[in-house]
Amino acid sequence: MKILYILLLSVLFLSAQAQTDTLKQQRFNLHFQQTVITQTHPGFNAKYTGDNSLSPFHETASSLTATLFGGARLWKGAQAFFNPEMSGGAGFSKTLGVAGFPNGETFRVGTTEPKIYVARAYLTQRFNWGNEQDTISDNNNQLAGLQSKRYFSITAGKFGMADFFDTNEFSHDPRTQFMNWSLMSNAAWDYPANTRGYVFGVYFDYHQPSWDLRFAVTMMANMANGSIWDGKIGKANSQTLEYEKRFGFSGDKKGSFRILVFNNNTKMGNYRQAIAENPTAPDVVSTRAYGRNKLGFGLNADQYLSKDFGVFAKASYNDGRNETWAFTEIDRSVSFGGVLAGTSWNRKNDEVGLAFVGNGISAAHRDYLAAGGYGFIIGDGALNYSPEMLAELYYKLNAYKNMIYLTPDYQFILNPAYNKDRGPVHVFSIRAHIAF
Repeated sequence: MKILYILLLSVLFLSAQAQTDTLKQQRFNLHFQQTVITQTHPGFNAKYTGDNSLSPFHETASSLTATLFGGARLWKGAQAFFNPEMSGGAGFSKTLGVAGFPNGETFRVGTTEPKIYVARAYLTQRFNWGNEQDTISDNNNQLAGLQSKRYFSITAGKFGMADFFDTNEFSHDPRTQFMNWSLMSNAAWDYPANTRGYVFGVYFDYHQPSWDLRFAVTMMANMANGSIWDGKIGKANSQTLEYEKRFGFSGDKKGSFRILVFNNNTKMGNYRQAIAENPTAPDVVSTRAYGRNKLGFGLNADQYLSKDFGVFAKASYNDGRNETWAFTEIDRSVSFGGVLAGTSWNRKNDEVGLAFVGNGISAAHRDYLAAGGYGFIIGDGALNYSPEMLAELYYKLNAYKNMIYLTPDYQFILNPAYNKDRGPVHVFSIRAHIAF
């Protein structure tokens, strides 16, 4: 804890030194966040329980993350960012048993002890043109200053794919918005990442005033939900392409629409082959081979309907032939919801959010689980299939000067891990988030 306190003091000092006139080009900045989420679920009905099932007995679990966000402006058009991070704790049942897991701050790392690691370390080179400029505010991994509305940028290093792709105004960040995995990104996007959600790669962005075209090529881990990178880059790689259109609707109410496509190539196992090789106890791991891929797409939209109220919707799909590799075992997903700021009850910096999700899996994936197979997130030893249905409601309270937020949250999970023989599950959460 002494290390954490020292880091906090350093952040306060350096942040004060770095907050210069935001209309000038900020040379460097330093920010900090810490998020603690505690969740509990009462016991629920379950006809049977397998190796990867959510426990049907009462559980309580907590997670912690703390991150330093450091940025520096180098030569013309160049910026560097470095984020050391600490995380600890765990989700329910070792983060198993629900495809749309209720805590987006948990990882499948096998230990609850806090660990310090480098989350991000990357360099961005931007090539600007044109006279139109935007004023950029000081923020996490964002230096304040003037920025051209037209540019091409190249980013290389370690980052999170969700830093650049599949963003959403109302449903993207489990530290400040909805907590469920299904609401962080398009849920069927098996985005390339290590166990903690980060990846090495190269990212390109062609930016215009009302639209962006983005593309990334990244590495893949050497096993599903793994932390070691596969050095055979020619056989293990991922490509992601996204187009984003920004627009106004009914005056100045901003909105945006995104379409994303992805292709993951690596040493995946095949569900049908696993069933053919062992119909009574299939093991997808035993069928892994290079030359397999996972294709998919995602649609993502957000729209302000008034200055205090906005809505969002997402839909995503992947082919589901081969095993899930990085994110979670969802092959189809639809979600929608809305967020209302507290202006009408004189709490303008509070907000309330409500969202609904439906998740599904491919026929091959379904048959594999029904035959007794296991993935790295779900598997009850049997399956009475039905889509996994979720609802989440939260109230985010601005507890202190837009720096400390407390968020009570409720999630209802019907058919956890797509199984009508288990659940429903009621999840109650409290989140404490500090950022400066």
